[in-house]
Amino acid sequence: MLVFFTSSTSGRCRRAEGYLAQVLQRRHNHTTFSVRFVDHESRPDLFDRFHVDHSPTLMVVDAKVVRGRLENPRGCAEIQTFLAPWLK
Repeated sequence: MLVFFTSSTSGRCRRAEGYLAQVLQRRHNHTTFSVRFVDHESRPDLFDRFHVDHSPTLMVVDAKVVRGRLENPRGCAEIQTFLAPWLK
């Protein structure tokens, strides 16, 4: 599962969401992850539970264990490098 911690009021989060979509589309990995979006305004409890201090943050969760974390992704290349172990 890929968890995207976001904020509906942040332009940086919207850009990162676009970068993520490009990475998953480019590599034909639409079904590699079950992507879950967690909005800070509606679920601040999950931000606290996972110790997320910055939006956007990406986390790869497998069997209830966080396998990877990327805070403030700045582009497609950074997201692709982060997700490389799981992408086809």
